[in-house]
Amino acid sequence: MLPLIRLIRVKGLPILQQLQLEERLLRTTSHNWCIINDGTGTPTIVTGISGKPEQLIEVEPVLRDRIPVIKRFSGGGTVIVDGDTVFVTLICNQSAVPNLQLYPRSIMAWTEQFYAPVFRSTADFRLREHDYALGDRKFGGNAQSITKGRWLHHTSFLWDYRAQNMAYLKLPSRAPKYRLERSHSDFICCLKDLSFSRENFLENIVAALTVYFSLETVKVKDMDLPLDDNYPHTTKVLTTEEITGQ
Repeated sequence: MLPLIRLIRVKGLPILQQLQLEERLLRTTSHNWCIINDGTGTPTIVTGISGKPEQLIEVEPVLRDRIPVIKRFSGGGTVIVDGDTVFVTLICNQSAVPNLQLYPRSIMAWTEQFYAPVFRSTADFRLREHDYALGDRKFGGNAQSITKGRWLHHTSFLWDYRAQNMAYLKLPSRAPKYRLERSHSDFICCLKDLSFSRENFLENIVAALTVYFSLETVKVKDMDLPLDDNYPHTTKVLTTEEITGQ
């Protein structure tokens, strides 16, 4: 019998709410979860828990244009997300995937296997270091969190992107080797140019879930979770002082 996973499908959920929901699901429940969020609203920068914003983003234009900056509870790199970003998060017990070791590389290797059928129509899909790529161009960035007996794997898929938004991000000092110091425009690509529609892409992810899990669809409003005010989230919107490092 396949393990049960609870599927949450939403559209346009603000990324702050999604990340705070992920944090609570990982730390306060014992269920397996998948969250699929089709886009978010206002362009927003998200950094990993250990990232220093002044080293990762162009501070002056970010503050000038009032781009929100969120520090999430999980590791990973810095991204800017908007309505053309598709988010998929898996939150699972270790026992949900047989023989899976609770180490980042082991989880990444399994997710490559998980997503391979979604991109069956292209021969170029591969895991490159910690990214999903088509050939040598990135279209999916990942963040992970591992706790005792549980793990979380969050992906931001670029369905499309705006070059002006990418200009808010600095070239990272610890970039993956395969980037080869390429600019954002030369390094990333988007899924809209592939042979499937956005809806097909989402349905293919659900189909991939059914290979490993038995699905139960859950609505956020029906979930019995701690109230936001009572849960000490570490995911938060940064202040101007925190962004500038002052």
